[in-house]
Amino acid sequence: MIKAVEQTYIMVKPDGVQRGLIGEIINRIEQRGLKIVALRMNVIDRGVAMKHYAEHREKPFFSDLISFITSGPSVSLVVEGVNAIKIMRTINGATNSSDAAPGTIRGDFAIDTGRNVVHASDSIESAQKEIALHFSDHELTDYARIDETWVYE
Repeated sequence: MIKAVEQTYIMVKPDGVQRGLIGEIINRIEQRGLKIVALRMNVIDRGVAMKHYAEHREKPFFSDLISFITSGPSVSLVVEGVNAIKIMRTINGATNSSDAAPGTIRGDFAIDTGRNVVHASDSIESAQKEIALHFSDHELTDYARIDETWVYE
């Protein structure tokens, strides 16, 4: 049976970078069996941030969100695997950190929703939009791992 592989966009937000959680987050992604196909650390441009969070433009927290997300370096990743979007949403935990289960990134490392350490695309459409916003096609690496039979049946 051929399983559909999908890509998703992940961001370790400035609070996660400042708290030294990049390695822990990448470790959890790789331990789960997902493959990182792009990775970059930078301070996100304000215009890019506004496009990224456009669906929140009319919400009262929008300005603070943009200020926060552009306040320091973040790490952007493209992660690939079967059910990658759903798996990453589960690894991250609930957006509201107080609802995030122990063992998830937010459940283990976040207390406040406004400082919830990570972002993950919530749908295939969002993932495609966010990947295109943060990476060019030539920055995505297509490679095969030595043996994925240890990840997929």
